[in-house]
This record gives sequence, structure tokens and C-alpha cells, in this order.
Amino acid sequence: MMFVRVALLVLKKDFAIEVKSREILYTTLFFAVSCVLVFAFALVRDGRAIDDAAAGILWIAIAFAGTLALGRTFERERYGETLRALLLAPAPRPAIYVGKLLGIVVLLVLAETILVPLVALLFQAAFFARPWLLAGLLVAGTIGFASVGTLFAAMLVRSRTRDVMLPILLYPITVPVIIAGVRGTSALLQPVPDEPAAAMWMALLVCFDVVFVTLALWTFEPLMTE
Repeated sequence: MMFVRVALLVLKKDFAIEVKSREILYTTLFFAVSCVLVFAFALVRDGRAIDDAAAGILWIAIAFAGTLALGRTFERERYGETLRALLLAPAPRPAIYVGKLLGIVVLLVLAETILVPLVALLFQAAFFARPWLLAGLLVAGTIGFASVGTLFAAMLVRSRTRDVMLPILLYPITVPVIIAGVRGTSALLQPVPDEPAAAMWMALLVCFDVVFVTLALWTFEPLMTE
């Protein structure tokens, strides 16, 4: 119960700060929407988009927006020395990680509620033909991406080169997550949606989530201690 309480308190803190400032939400949404619009102008010709482009564009926008959100979230912690205070508190450090992870996941899910209809409109993609499968792919992929990103962003919070190092460390590890998300989403966009293939890619994403979150919980405390 102590673990859950600490995680929810960290999430509540981040949520309260974001409700007052809305800095990270607006910045992330603006960047993600701009990314989608740039691809739309480049790839849509005479009202028709390139086949199978929508899935890739959606996940690229999520990955880029997630990287920006991770950097800005921990930049705020560095300025206020909040992370140091959290680490000094008599609370399980893995619970602090879970609280930060939940905040990033909630932020990205909010961004996805804007991105999915926008990409569906601009690229004429039938995202809503199988909404529950699409939601499962997005949530599982978001957790996998954010679990690694939260660990690295916290680890690099005091580094002067954190803005450069975060994507260098993050993308090579999360490429399998993005690929699985793209392939699963593409399966749903076929003329006849391939539900078994989408379910298989979603199961793979869940496996990535279990591995990444478990490893992050094991390594967060020693990494932050050092």
C-alpha cells in the first residue's frame, strides 16, 4: 500500500503542476500536430496519401512527442530540485519511478486522442474500424516507450548533454516497440483488417512492457544513487 500511495502522490503532484501551467501538454501537442502536418503536406498528393503511411506517421509523432515530454518533465524537476527531494524522502524509490511513468503515459495518451483523429482525417486511415485493438496497441506501445524513457530521463537529469543523450540512448532500445506498434497498426488498416496479426503484435508489445518495466524497477534505485 505504501508503494501505491507514493506512486499516486507523485502522479498527483505532476498532474497538479501541469493543470496550473499546461506547459508540457501544449508544447507536446503543438510539436506532435506540427509533425503530422509536415508529413501530410509531403506525402498526400491530390487528396490521396501513400499506402500504409498513416501507421508509421502516427508512431513517429508519438515517439517524437514522447521524447519532448520526457525532457521537459525532468527539466522541471531539475530546476526545482524536486527530484532530489523525492529521492531523500522516506519512500520506495521504485514507487517514485512508477509515479513519473504514469504521468508520462497519461500525457501521451492525451496527445494520442488528438493525433489519432488527425492522422485518420489527413491520411484517410480507418483507425476506428477496430477501436479496441487500436487502443490496446497504443496503450501497450506507450507504456513500453515511456518505461525506458522515464528511466533514462531521470538518469540524465543532471547531465549537461541530456537533450542530446536522451534520444541517443532511448531510440535504439525502443525501436522494437515502435516497429511492433507500426506493424500492428498497419494490420488494422488493411482492406480486410488482420485482427490475428494485430493481436500478435499487441501481445509482443505487452511482453516488451513487462521486460522494460521490470528492468527499470530493478535498476532505478542504483542508477539514481550513483
